Amino acid sequence: MKKFNLLVIILLATFSVNAQDVKFAPLDASPLDISYYPNKAVKSKKTDTPTAVIKVIYSRPSAKGRAIFGELIPFGEVWRVGANENTEIKFYKPVTIGGKNIPAGTYSLFAIPEKDKWTIIINKEIDLWGAYAYDETKDIARVSVPVKAVSTPIEALSIAFTNKGAVANLVIGWDKTTVEVPITIK
Repeated sequence: MKKFNLLVIILLATFSVNAQDVKFAPLDASPLDISYYPNKAVKSKKTDTPTAVIKVIYSRPSAKGRAIFGELIPFGEVWRVGANENTEIKFYKPVTIGGKNIPAGTYSLFAIPEKDKWTIIINKEIDLWGAYAYDETKDIARVSVPVKAVSTPIEALSIAFTNKGAVANLVIGWDKTTVEVPITIK
């Protein structure tokens, strides 16, 4: 019995030493974030289904004193709306964007920024890194939205929602720019 106890102690000591040797990655420069519509969406305790209608998962790069749109993010080129992996948007219910009906599901969110307007793109391909493998033939909706200037620069890319009745406005803001994408919930 003493040999067994000694063996257990040695094994436990070995496992605890190995756990301390793990090299964890440092904090990402563009941390991952999630935005929900409605903003206070939670899972129902009775059904374990989300009360969310829309969920956006994205990485939040910071401006760090850099000029963003037109320089770091070139005008006229497809952008992943964030950093790292491309931004994904999940619709828990069917929606309409720019007159296009979009079934419930998970999609990629891209944009083509311009000085005075952006083209917002919903694309059916997911799990991409950036916009490098973006395939226009997989677009399911494109909508042009005007750029709005902000007086106080937004340091980190931010995505939030506002609402007006059955319309959820997806608001994307970074540096001195915001855009709003109207999404009609069916």
